[in-house]
Formats: sequence, structure tokens, C-alpha cells
Amino acid sequence: MSQYFKIGKFAASHGLDGTLVLLHSLGKKTALNGLETLFIQESKDNFMPYFIETTSVKNDAEVYVKLEGINNKELARKYSPKEVWITAEDFEKFAAKSSPISMLGYDLIDGNINLGEIIEVLEQPHQILCTILYKGNEALVPVHEANLIKMDQKNKKVYVEVPEGLLDIYSGE
Repeated sequence: MSQYFKIGKFAASHGLDGTLVLLHSLGKKTALNGLETLFIQESKDNFMPYFIETTSVKNDAEVYVKLEGINNKELARKYSPKEVWITAEDFEKFAAKSSPISMLGYDLIDGNINLGEIIEVLEQPHQILCTILYKGNEALVPVHEANLIKMDQKNKKVYVEVPEGLLDIYSGE
């Protein structure tokens, strides 16, 4: 099974021909040139592929996307605000290495303990929240300059000092 990474969401429709505005977190201006398929999650572990006809840059964080089979404004509106995913292979091509979203798939390490794989990155004004599965529950761990120890991009690891007691909330104990 392919691994998928959430890169953003369709924020709005644009024009009359079914073009959508993709608001992304890739960390750089991109037209997604060469990307053939986007995915929308229909249900847990069920991703529906949508084939791209054309793309063009709107600004640093938005791209106009025209998908096959979506040919009018009314159809396009049904896709806003759906989350958009791409395969891990495509993610490697399009995400800026310095952007917070590039931490997807990294292991989050506290001291010598591997807390789990980062499955979602939420950018907040003063910090980044990384979602991991901790003891079977989704846990949000803040990452900011005060608790980030180091990032090992080669081995895909993020070393942090987790605030005392934070993970107790998620452990269910």
C-alpha cells in the first residue's frame, strides 16, 4: 500500500470551468509540474485518485488545479474544502526540505525514546504541532525553538524535549 501525505486542501473554486484553488503547505512556490495525480481521502485508508489536467501558480501557497472530469463551477464547489494528499514519492519531489511539512514520516525522539512517526504537521503562529500515534492514541507534540534539540534529515529523526506530563494526557493511564 502506498503511503500518502496531506499537503493541503482545496480552498475554493475558480472561474467557470471547474478549476480549484489548492492551498498547500509545501513550503515553496510550485506549479506542481510533473504531478499527475492528487488523492482525496474517501474513508480511512481509502484514497481516491484524481488526475490533473493542468496546474498554474497563484502565489507562494496556492496553485490553480484543473482535474479531469470536473468541468464546471458547481462540481468544483463539492471539493472545497476537501483535504488533498499525494504519494510519498511525489511528496519527496515537491516539499521544500526546510518546510515544517517535510517532517512527515520522521520519527519523533524524546531523549532515547522513539515516540512514533510524525503523521501530521500543524503549523501554528509560534510553534509547530506534530501528530504521532502514542500508545494507540493520536498525540499532539509541540516543536519550537525551546524544545527542539536537533533534526537528523539523513536518518529522518526529530529530537525534542517533550514537556513533562504532556504524554500522560494521551497514554490513557
